[in-house]
Amino acid sequence: MSKAKHTEEEKNETEIVDGTETSPAQEHPAEDPKTDGLALEEQLEASREEARKNWDLYLRSRADLDNYRKRAQREREDVVRFGQENLLRELLPVIDNLERAVSHARDETKEGESLLAGVELTLTQLRKTLERAGVQAFNATGEPFDPSRHEAMGQLESADQKPNTVVQELQKGYLLNDRLLRPALVMVAKAPVPEPEKNDE
Repeated sequence: MSKAKHTEEEKNETEIVDGTETSPAQEHPAEDPKTDGLALEEQLEASREEARKNWDLYLRSRADLDNYRKRAQREREDVVRFGQENLLRELLPVIDNLERAVSHARDETKEGESLLAGVELTLTQLRKTLERAGVQAFNATGEPFDPSRHEAMGQLESADQKPNTVVQELQKGYLLNDRLLRPALVMVAKAPVPEPEKNDE
């Protein structure tokens, strides 16, 4: 029996030497540290890229929000400054008629002086009211024709003024807080037509 046991041990040793029997550590070899490190670096770089994208999205969203706030603020300010634009535009013909009445009365006899004084006072008060609301008349006569501020009603030959210069103002133009409320109706200068030369016979 001792001989049989000895034979069995030799057999086991032979198997171990020949590599036919492996340990648990050899059955499950350890992972390569270099491979683990590369995988972690890739994950870290992917996380950084995602963070950069999210930061860019945040900055764009914040810029869009700031632009929206500024635009809304400008719109609110415009409502305050120009909310009565239609009403003020309707009042301008009243001023036109009062100015014509004053101009006509000055050419008449002195009998209408008291009426003229009353109309002038009314006109002055109305002008001040419009000025407080931001309405200002602007002068067009002598200025170069500007289609954004003037409306041409015709042309007049003029040797004294350059072509396309406003030579007559038929109706005043007005601004509301520096924005055009009503264009001025004007006559524009044009060069005189030269007279045909006479042939000496």
